[in-house]
Amino acid sequence: MSEDSSPEIVVSLEIDDAALADRLAKLLGNVTGLRLAAPGESAAATIVARDPRIMPDDIALTQRELDVLALMAEGASNKMIARRLGISVHTVKFHVGSLLDKLDATGRTDAVAHAARRGVIEL
Repeated sequence: MSEDSSPEIVVSLEIDDAALADRLAKLLGNVTGLRLAAPGESAAATIVARDPRIMPDDIALTQRELDVLALMAEGASNKMIARRLGISVHTVKFHVGSLLDKLDATGRTDAVAHAARRGVIEL
């Protein structure tokens, strides 16, 4: 099949950073055989780039839970987390329990893995 008879590949952009989206749209606009999807149009492929500071809508963690989660990701124990954050071990346990519940995780490692997969934290 020749290039002229090849169907266009329609690509949509889901990018939080407007400047990045504009740059990428300009670059992709010059690629032969590729077309950016119009708003609401289905696409063969989607390029997604989310701001890592924006949490998924279905996960609402407090800043303190994010602090605890980050230290859990480093492998810190409850006692180490308590010392680093200047809170009691009991409070750390409360936050860990809340994280397990909110992330639907079975343990600390599972919570970190779920959070990384969902883009809540970066490993």
